[in-house]
Amino acid sequence: MSTLIHPTAIIHPKAELHSTVKVGPFCVIENQVKIGANTEILAHVTISGPTEIGENNRIFPGAVIGLEPQDLKYKGAASGLKIGNHNTIRECVTINRATSEGENTEIGDQNLLMAYTHVAHNCIIENGVIIANNVALAGHVKIESRAVIGGVLGVHQFVQIGKMAMLGGMSRIDRDVPPFMLVEGNPSQVRSLNLVGLKRAGLTTEEIRLLKNAFHTLYHDEIPFTKAVEQLKLLLDNPYIFHLYNFLFESITNTQRRGVIPGKTLSKGVL
Repeated sequence: MSTLIHPTAIIHPKAELHSTVKVGPFCVIENQVKIGANTEILAHVTISGPTEIGENNRIFPGAVIGLEPQDLKYKGAASGLKIGNHNTIRECVTINRATSEGENTEIGDQNLLMAYTHVAHNCIIENGVIIANNVALAGHVKIESRAVIGGVLGVHQFVQIGKMAMLGGMSRIDRDVPPFMLVEGNPSQVRSLNLVGLKRAGLTTEEIRLLKNAFHTLYHDEIPFTKAVEQLKLLLDNPYIFHLYNFLFESITNTQRRGVIPGKTLSKGVL
């Protein structure tokens, strides 16, 4: 056995681990698991398959990754889980595989999942996402890049959370969260732009000004929300407004989506 693998670890002979993978005490790595270079797996971690984990990840004690979904529709399909590179998965995180054959739960690169996060079946987490402690993501949730999810909150199934959004702790997230916005509460509301996040992401003063104008149009002007979204078309040459418009248009027109978390205008019943 490799000197990088603790002698108490149990690893299925058909699991594929790069020679640089470190495995700590009392880990269990089952069949159909593939783990890339320089990934470190600390004590008491369980990984089931089919699961693919990339390079330079750190997985902390007690995490349970790649087990079958907690979904009554699951009938034993060889669904999958794919995790990218440079992720930190903290203590007792649970990440489930997808429900149906040929489907995957997907986690991208450079994400931080703090302790006791639950990622349910068919979730998609893009890149640079921070999820604080005790967050529960229901099935089919999608989180776009650089979103920040505060602690001790739940996200309803099929909800989408937009790029660079920030969710305040202990909120109830039952509808889509627009990109670049700060949302909090129970019931949740859009409170403001996520200005701190936008500045940290390197947006220019002009780009932030345009998003402030878009926010004012959406949540302060006395016009129906759908018409306010259409007004964003005047600024579609800016990539951030383009992304915001497409997200909102899809959310309010696609019957498979759950609609948008309300803000000040929506709370007045003018949608």
